[in-house]
Amino acid sequence: MAIEVLHVLVEEPSMEVALQFLLPRLLRKGIQVELRQFQCKSELLKQLPQRLAGYAQWLPDTAAVLVVVDRDDDDCIGLKAQLDAMARAAGLVPRSDVGPGGRFQVINRIAIEELEAWFFGDWPAVCEAYPKMPHTLPRRAGFRDPDAIAGGTWEALERELQRKGYFKQGLRKSELAREVASRMDPARNHSASFGCLRAVLAQL
Repeated sequence: MAIEVLHVLVEEPSMEVALQFLLPRLLRKGIQVELRQFQCKSELLKQLPQRLAGYAQWLPDTAAVLVVVDRDDDDCIGLKAQLDAMARAAGLVPRSDVGPGGRFQVINRIAIEELEAWFFGDWPAVCEAYPKMPHTLPRRAGFRDPDAIAGGTWEALERELQRKGYFKQGLRKSELAREVASRMDPARNHSASFGCLRAVLAQL
């Protein structure tokens, strides 16, 4: 499916910052990206039906919409179904409804459990941004699967950074996103939820 414009909706500023660096590396050259961030997940979900209905009135065949939200404590399958149902209700075709090569208009992707899992998925980028971080951390129990880190992914990353003297006054998420995402190599990221995003964008 060849498109010229990708309209991207994200739930908060740090995801917008991260995708500003990542999307040019995930998309083929020539695709224009229009990014819009909301203040929180609940605001995005509240406004999404109306916004999708607006897209349905004019979205050309050469454009698509990408919605990215954190799973947080939601059931992943249920949240994905909710997002796909919103697209259908607006008269748009979600990626989940078509087979290989089929034409879709909306891509719904979920960061599990949140953006910081993608940073754990490319730990060399974290170490490059924050050189005192231990390169061996992904081999430790509890950190081997970025999407299964217990107790909150951003909390875990904040805790590990603070142990090495970073962000003593609390994690500044947009700053972290800029420093890490600017150094990330999407091809080496082993977060499964990031892999899902990488795979679908490669089809555009």
